[in-house]
Amino acid sequence: MTPTNVLRDQPRQPKRTPKPATAVPRREIMIRVGAVVIRARLHNTVTADRIWAQLPLYTTAETWGHAIHFETHVETGREAAASATVTAGQLVYWSEQDRILIGFGETPISGAGEIRLPSPCNVWATALDDVAALAVVQPGERVAVLKADS
Repeated sequence: MTPTNVLRDQPRQPKRTPKPATAVPRREIMIRVGAVVIRARLHNTVTADRIWAQLPLYTTAETWGHAIHFETHVETGREAAASATVTAGQLVYWSEQDRILIGFGETPISGAGEIRLPSPCNVWATALDDVAALAVVQPGERVAVLKADS
């Protein structure tokens, strides 16, 4: 057993402060379709990572009911959390067609009050602005998807 005075004379170890958790950077994009601009924040998913790596993206809009979609050069498979229904403001990647789809209301295959997609899609971002503004988009309008700091 060590006498108390010997213990007191030993150098004290500095208190260790826990390392802060590594913060995941907030990745934001801007989608410009004709005169409409929508900002969105990416999720922490493989699909979001792959889309982010391919930006900027320039393409042409298509419409489908109360949704717009456009092609990408991104290729990725369907994620386990893919869903065939979404809420307004969720941006999805349609893996069978390599397209981004943004629903803002009912699609031709929706039930009442739902946004139903053609097949389960990967949700990769959430809009920061009201996607209902996309209702004015016409087929063929130019689309630009950019990193928000660009």
